[in-house]
Amino acid sequence: MYDVFMQCGAPVLAAVEPGTFILGLIVAAVAGGVVSFLLVGKIGGRTVAAARTEAESLVADARRDAETLKKQMELDYRDELSTRRETFEKEISAARDEVKEAERRLTKREDNLDRKLDVLSTKEKSLDQLDAQLKERHAVIERKEGELDDVLQQQRDQLLKISGLGEEDAKRILLERIETEVRHEAGKIVQRETAKAEEEAKEKSMKITLQAIQRFAAEHTSASTVSAIDIPSDDMKGRVIGREGRNIRAFEKATGVDVIVDDTPGVVVVSCFDPVRRAVAAEALQRLIEDGRIHPSRIEEVVEQVNKEMDERITKFGKDACIEANVQGLHGKLSDMMGRLYYRTSYGQNILRHSIEVAYLCQTIADELGLDGTIARRCGFLHDIGKAMDHEVEGGHPQIGMDFAKKFGEKEAVLNAIGGHHGDIESTTPYTPIVMAADAISGARPGARRETLERYVKRLEQLESIATSFEGVREAYAIQAGREVRVIVDAKRIDDAICAKVARDIANRVEQEMTYPGEVRVTVLREVRTVEYAR
Repeated sequence: MYDVFMQCGAPVLAAVEPGTFILGLIVAAVAGGVVSFLLVGKIGGRTVAAARTEAESLVADARRDAETLKKQMELDYRDELSTRRETFEKEISAARDEVKEAERRLTKREDNLDRKLDVLSTKEKSLDQLDAQLKERHAVIERKEGELDDVLQQQRDQLLKISGLGEEDAKRILLERIETEVRHEAGKIVQRETAKAEEEAKEKSMKITLQAIQRFAAEHTSASTVSAIDIPSDDMKGRVIGREGRNIRAFEKATGVDVIVDDTPGVVVVSCFDPVRRAVAAEALQRLIEDGRIHPSRIEEVVEQVNKEMDERITKFGKDACIEANVQGLHGKLSDMMGRLYYRTSYGQNILRHSIEVAYLCQTIADELGLDGTIARRCGFLHDIGKAMDHEVEGGHPQIGMDFAKKFGEKEAVLNAIGGHHGDIESTTPYTPIVMAADAISGARPGARRETLERYVKRLEQLESIATSFEGVREAYAIQAGREVRVIVDAKRIDDAICAKVARDIANRVEQEMTYPGEVRVTVLREVRTVEYAR
């Protein structure tokens, strides 16, 4: 029973006082003994005396056990109390040490603050002294400025009195003198910097231009406005003409060209300013001559067939040109229009070949300048696209080409290059001047273009006439096929300083009044001759 009691009651022992616990233990033991006695009496039928004796024995045992347990618990309680007291004292001691450390730090901080306050007080006194000194110095400076103003006013009055000029007149003369000196100095600076910039720009541009020309050199191509068709015999020439000229009239009506049949043996000339129609007519006439059947219905049939083949050929020319120039993503309409340029010429230069050449030159120049070569190549390739339709639409070919390319979503840089490569509109991107330079290089290189003798002579006469129209010019000679004009001036009327102005004015007049490929060089010569005779 005691073991059972210990197992069941052990958790409660820690929560009660030792005396209360022992009393309860005794009561429980007595109650247990009585219950056991009753149970034994009922079950075993023992005698009352034996039961009483056993009960007293149990009670005595219980009391001894309780007393022993009480002593043991008192000892445990005292040990635990002693342990907790030691722990508490250690914690109190640690807390006291922390408080002392905090007090030490606060004391040190207070000492630092006191020292800083002393330093600040010293600086404040110094600042007050400096402020007083500055105020005193400011007062002295103001007094001296007043005295200086008085002295300057007296000197100004004396100078005005001596010179006999008013204040405004003297100020005006002084400003004019300063302005003249400044203008002279500024002119020297501008002249020096301009000469330096021109020298560097000329050297750099020449280098880039030469590199572009050397890296791309295309073959020269030229064409005329007439095509000569060989006629095998006079009988065939009669068939071409037809009875009372009906065949030649039907042919001219179907093709839109002029057929010239003269006394030249074995040749019929096809003339037309539209190169596409001229090419269609020449090919159709060649096929009719080879076939031998020449009559109005056959003429219409052959011309229609050649027109279809020409459209296919133009499309192929456009695609081949895009591949050769490496221009990607071009709209089909733009490609077809570029193919038409195969049959267009400018001063005898094939425009499609010229466009491909300009595209490569633009890329080379753009690469040298650190720009996008792909955009430059596209600008150069499309710059003359308006020439494929300028006879069908009113306006110049730059505006026509720009409007046409705009319909098919070309970028602003390309549109500005197309519309402004002849200076018709303002250049808004660096690619437009590049196209202008490449266009001039392609058209100005020897053998690229040609012109009629009449136009050539007229251009030379106009060039010399412009040069001789200036005052002081004695003679002017156009040389190098009109690419240079040499002007001889009167040395007595024009000095060296005016020569540069005369050359610039002549060049401006030539730019405004003449149309020419490439550029025209103006060279002004001033010669002074001194002759003496020894007798």
